[in-house]
Parts: sequence; C-alpha cells; structure tokens
Amino acid sequence: MEDKRILKNYRIYILFAILAAAMIVLYPQEGKFQYEYQKGRPWIYETLLSPIDFPILKTDSEMLREKEAKASQVIDYYTYNSGVESSAISGFNKLAISRNVDAGISLSITEHLSEIYAKGIVSSFSEDDISDKVILVKKNKRVEEVPAAEVYTVNSTYNFLKEDIAYSFPGVNIDSLDQIINLKSFIIPNLIYDESTSQLLHKEAVDYISPTKGVVYAGQLIVSKGELVTADIAQLLDSFKAEYKLSFGYTGSQFSLISGHVVIVSAIVALLFITILFANIQIFTNRRKLIFILMLFLISYLFTVFLYDINPQLLYLFPYATFVLYTISFFKSSSVFPIYLITLLPVMVIADNGVELFMINSVAGAILLLTFSRFSRGWMQFLNVAFVYAGVLAVYISFKLCTSVDQLVWQKMDFFYLAINAVSVIVLYPFVYLFEKIFALVSYSRLWEMTDTNNPLLQELAHKTPGTFQHSIQVANLAENAAREIGADSMLVRVGAMYHDIGKMDNPMCFIENQAPGVEYHKDLSPMESARDIIRHVDDGVALAKKFNLPDVVIDFIKSHHGRSQTLYFYNKYCNEGGDPQNKAPFTYDGILPETKEQVILMMADAVEAASRSLKSYTTESISTLVDNILSSRLSDSQLINADISIKDVNTVKESFKKYISQIYHSRIVYPKRKINHNRNYEK
Repeated sequence: MEDKRILKNYRIYILFAILAAAMIVLYPQEGKFQYEYQKGRPWIYETLLSPIDFPILKTDSEMLREKEAKASQVIDYYTYNSGVESSAISGFNKLAISRNVDAGISLSITEHLSEIYAKGIVSSFSEDDISDKVILVKKNKRVEEVPAAEVYTVNSTYNFLKEDIAYSFPGVNIDSLDQIINLKSFIIPNLIYDESTSQLLHKEAVDYISPTKGVVYAGQLIVSKGELVTADIAQLLDSFKAEYKLSFGYTGSQFSLISGHVVIVSAIVALLFITILFANIQIFTNRRKLIFILMLFLISYLFTVFLYDINPQLLYLFPYATFVLYTISFFKSSSVFPIYLITLLPVMVIADNGVELFMINSVAGAILLLTFSRFSRGWMQFLNVAFVYAGVLAVYISFKLCTSVDQLVWQKMDFFYLAINAVSVIVLYPFVYLFEKIFALVSYSRLWEMTDTNNPLLQELAHKTPGTFQHSIQVANLAENAAREIGADSMLVRVGAMYHDIGKMDNPMCFIENQAPGVEYHKDLSPMESARDIIRHVDDGVALAKKFNLPDVVIDFIKSHHGRSQTLYFYNKYCNEGGDPQNKAPFTYDGILPETKEQVILMMADAVEAASRSLKSYTTESISTLVDNILSSRLSDSQLINADISIKDVNTVKESFKKYISQIYHSRIVYPKRKINHNRNYEK
C-alpha cells in the first residue's frame, strides 16, 4: 500500500520524462553499422561485396612496426659552410710559401683539399655502420640527401692526404713534413650538424606514417556467407566500417533513426526507474535526492556523448566511478551499485568498445565500494587510487589479450588515460560538499562527524545539561536500533536523537533530569507557566542549531520530536485545578508533524525512553504495556497522519523498543550477605 502511494506521485514521472527528453536531444546523430562480426566466428550474413571504394586501414601492430622502423632510421641534418674551404686553403698556401714547401706537394694538397671540402667534412660519425646511412645537407638553399660514405671526417681526410703524399712523393718524410705545415690544422669541418632540425625531421618522419595500405574497389569481394572471419577479413571489415561511417553515416530515414534513439533511451531510463524502485524506493519520497541521482546520471551521459564526439579513446579517461563516491555519501551502499551499473549503460550503447568500457568502470566502482569505507581518511584516500588502477588495468589487459597475438598492441596513451581516471576519482571527491550545499543533503561523512561527542555543541550539552545528554544518548541508541529493523537511515536518526533536546541548555533546571537535589523549578509556577517554559526548548533548540550551522534535516528533528502533542502533566494539573479542558493551546507544542520514518522513530523513542524512567518494576509485561500505551497515544492524537511509515513498520519499531529496554533494565543479581559466626573461637 505504501509503495502504491509513493508511485502515485506524478512529479516522479515528470522528472524521468525530462531526463529522457534531454538524452534524446543529445544522443549522437549517427546510426550503428549494420553488421556484427567477430574474429574466429563465421560470417552469418549474405556474401558482402564492397559497395564503395575504400582504403585498407593498417592494424595497430602494423602502425607500431612502421613507427619502430622509422625511429631506427635517424637522418642527421647538416648545413654546408662555404667560407670554411677558402679560409683553410688560403691559410695553407700562405704557410706553404713561408715554409718553402715543395710546389708539387703544395699543389697536390690544395687540389685534394678543394675536392674534399666540396663533398663535405664532418667532425666525426658515430661508430655505427654508415655504408647504408644517408644525411641531409643544406647547400645553397637546397637540401639534398647525401650518402654518409661519400662525406669525409677530419680523421679520414687527414689519413687520405698523408697516404696520397706518401704514394705521389715517395722520397718525402711525411712526419717531418707534417711537423712543418701542421696539416690537420687546415682540415676544418664545413658540414655543421643542426641538432634541433634533425630532431624535428625525425619526429615528423615517425609521426607521419600512412594509416592505409592498398584499396578495395567497388564490387570486390570482402567476405562470403559462412566464411570464417580471419584477422585479414576482420581488417577489411574494420576498414569498410570506418569508411562507410565517414562517407555515408546513417543511410536510413531520419524518422527511423530518431525512433530508434527514443526506444533505446526510454529503455535505459525505464531501467533506472525500476532499479531505484527495487533497490531503494525511499529515494522517490525525497525530491532532492531523486533530482541529485538524475543530475549525476545526466552529467555522466553528457560527458560520454561529448568525449565520444571528440575522440572515443578519451572515454578511458573519464572517472565514471566517482558516481559511486558521490552516491554512497548520501545513500545506502546496497542501492548504490545497481544504480551505478545503469548509469554505465549509455557508454555501452554509444561507444564501439562499449563492453570493454562498461567492464572497466564496473570494476572500478566495485573496488571503490569495497575499499573507500576503509581508506577514506587523510592520505589513505589515495590508496584507493592504487586499488582502482590495478583493477581497471587488469580488465583492460584482459580484453587486449583476447585479440590475436600477432595484433596485440599496448596503447601507451590508454595506460595514461586509465591512470588519470583512477586519480580523478579521488581528486573529484571533494565536490560532494558542493552537492551538499546545492541539494541541501547531508553526507554520511558529515553525519559521522556530528556523532562525535567531543564536538563543541555536544560538549556544551554534556556540561550544562548532563541529564539531558544521557537521555539523548539513550534515545540515540534506542532509535538507531529501531531504524535498522525497518530499513530506515540509522545514522541520520542517531544524529537527530543526539541533538533533538539541545534547546534545554538555555534553561536546564526546567527539566527534571537536570535538577539538582532539593531544586523544585516548577514549585511556584502555574501549570501554564510551566508548560510555556517546557515547550520553549523546541524554539530554543532551533535557534541554537542555526547558530551552530546544523543541517536543515537535523533542525527538522528538533521541530518534529514533539510534533503537536501536549505537555500532559501540566495540562492534567491545569484541568484538575479547575481549568477549561478546551484550552489546550498553551499546553501544545508548536512544532511540525513528523513526515519521514526517521522523524517518527525519534518521536517515539524520545517518549518511550523518558517514560521508561518512571517504571517502578522493569518486567516484560510492564515494559510492553508502557511502549504500547505511548505509541497508541501518538497514533490516536493524529501525530503520525503525515508520516511516511506503515503500521507494519510501527509494530516492528514497538517490538524493537521493548526488546532494547528489557535488555537495558534487566534484573540484577541480589548478592547474599555474609553470615558472621560470633561464637567462633579465635584463640590459638
């Protein structure tokens, strides 16, 4: 009955309709390739002849091999310096004349130097084999490829000149001649190595590799019906698919395309609705939480479409698993993962490698659910990065291993993107506090901090009103236990219980649990005055909560924990003293009626805990009667008419209270007194 009432709220369907409409508008306007195929499986369609000319794309492994080959072919770039030759030869001739060098020898050296300088001299070459090596030489504004073997080095020029002189002039002492003319000083490199240009040309050569190898012409056979799809055929099909999508895109009618998108999106949105319905239907009762879920879903969808449009490879980068951290901050963990899996469905549908991306991000989300609760403080949060990265990397590598071994290529950029993905999951987590503000939600981390009795407000409560503080702790335990029994938010109700009576700090002695022995605060007050002071603690509590910036959801507990009930003790006293029974207003709390399960539990726990202190004997019967009477009175005076709780849940809460109170106030063992024998003789 309760579920039916929730589902009658038309606003829920409006929100889902808005989500679906936005997704349809943003859906990529392209159709799907009409053939599905897999390597190692037979071709199940009719024989396929190419309807168009298309280039054959190289595989990743072929591209990688070509890049490696290009990388090994480093071509050095040199600039020819024409001024070196004339300077060197002129200097040699002057020295030869001044040192009376034989004219024949001088002329031979000059001619050879001129020839060598024309071909070019470098300082040296590496020790690699240069027989097949070429270099680029810029000479007279023209760049030419020159075999490295035709170019001289300083040492090879020096050795050549010495050998030629020894051969042409046998009677000359080469060493003596060299001491006179210092031959090596005139051998100066005129090919200057340009390192920056060499690196640039090398990079361009590696980067610019043709992605195609050959052409398939229209009418040419691609694959026959029943033929096994080999690696070569799959390469042809991949090439045909890429060219078909580029040249033709979607060839059907626009109406058919949009209709298909509408059905796909509607199915995804319907799955999201059904998942929330069965995982945590209470989300439908909280409009802010529902809008928060749908907003996260739409953001995930927007980034999927946006990144797919730019470059599908960027989808490895987006941290979908952050959705898990955002939702687990505000919702029960049992409902987070099913909703998260539905959030990943658009990735699977839109991307060509959707199954791989779905698995990668599913594993990332599952790992976070397991690890984040244990490593969520300080630097330990970044341990989650290591766990997530290891998990997604394992899935990514597994998919790669499922390809043919000869085509197995590790995309370094994918590893980098997955690393950014894992880091971003934790880096983006602080946005949860922004969502707290925007949607007026309270995260579990903040609730956990608020339960710390060392925080200033609770410390002040314990100091000023020790009796109220102990009462609040007992109510918190009682309410938390009951909330677990009916599937309510146990952490939230505990926080509400710990702060529900903070207003009593403004007038501690007004409340019996804080009165010192001999103090009778209400002795000289009329019933109306006493009721006024008692009732005021709700408004005082709200003011104090706002002063300490407590969340609205906690303030609602303060407002609703007495609802619109009466201070029966002083109302009955007023009536017994001759007052008008119809004059209930001065004795009625001006609060709000509880609406959520958690608010109902707190109202009942507060009343039961306070009343249980007045029992003279804590038997099973007396406790049961007390709980039944208090909860029946709350039902009879219409305190729960706005509450989102079933009679079944109320009865479950009753039994939880009875069990818990019985355990607290169980019977104690009466210790027997020791008998003393006065007649015992102590003399030795």
